[in-house]
Amino acid sequence: MLIRPELTDEGCMRQALRLAATAGELDEVPVGAIVVYDGRVVARAHNQVETLKDATAHAEMIALTQAAAAVGDWRLTEATLYVTKEPCAMCAGAMVNARLGKLVFGLPDPRMGAAGGALNITDFEGMLHRVEVVGGVLLEECQFLIQDFFRRRRMEQKEKRDSGEAKIDQ
Repeated sequence: MLIRPELTDEGCMRQALRLAATAGELDEVPVGAIVVYDGRVVARAHNQVETLKDATAHAEMIALTQAAAAVGDWRLTEATLYVTKEPCAMCAGAMVNARLGKLVFGLPDPRMGAAGGALNITDFEGMLHRVEVVGGVLLEECQFLIQDFFRRRRMEQKEKRDSGEAKIDQ
């Protein structure tokens, strides 16, 4: 069986990276996700927390909802979710509840990640379902996108503080 290059782990992560870049342009934390089912992409999403004013509007949550609608079932046992950053506890829990078959992520998150980072919800012994996890796909590209976003955000905040201090001194 010939695997199309756009559906390899790297090809899928590149698609998720493009979505993450879109999120960053919208001043959202740059995380993108796609879901592949039966050899085709059935969901594409990026973070929309700020846009929707919704703490649950993570790329993974939106992609899982889209995938379930496309597949016609909440059980996604044959689906693979690709995401640029290791999922948080909320998203990892949703993946377990959706019976996701496989998760592939780029950047590990040792402080907040729940797929082997700070927690391991996707492979927790007490859960009824375990998700296969592959981490570190296109790690450097995923890391650059996140680090660049927060570097720019810190610079903008510093500029705002500095301009505010200058007005007070006058």
